[in-house]
Amino acid sequence: MTSAPQTSPPGRTDDELARSDIPAMLRYGLSFTGPHRTALFGDGAVGAAVLLDRLGVQPRAVAFLAKVVRSGGVRYAAELREPVPGDEAVSMVRAWLESAATTADGVDGDEEAARWLEAVAELLGLRHVHRSRTAGE
Repeated sequence: MTSAPQTSPPGRTDDELARSDIPAMLRYGLSFTGPHRTALFGDGAVGAAVLLDRLGVQPRAVAFLAKVVRSGGVRYAAELREPVPGDEAVSMVRAWLESAATTADGVDGDEEAARWLEAVAELLGLRHVHRSRTAGE
């Protein structure tokens, strides 16, 4: 029995999601609920995972950063010398954190930013699992 060819699900491609304005999505998604928050945790998180995946960042680094944000705050995390490994990734993630810091309001804002980073880490992990499973076929 032959299987049907796989087609991409409807929606946006990795390249389209990677071109998302993540800093703007963080500013609006952390400031407002509703569609802005949905976009941040949907397309924004996937786009961030795509970008980090392309730079070779491991999910555990992003999950650890979420813990740092939760315990020290977004502003503190934005000032870290190396919030994630890799020069290009550092620059990108720092821009995200600095953007989030402009609107994250106290502990609740830091918590939302940490939750978003956890979502990015989970999606990044799923990308790794999918890639390893499809490589074994």
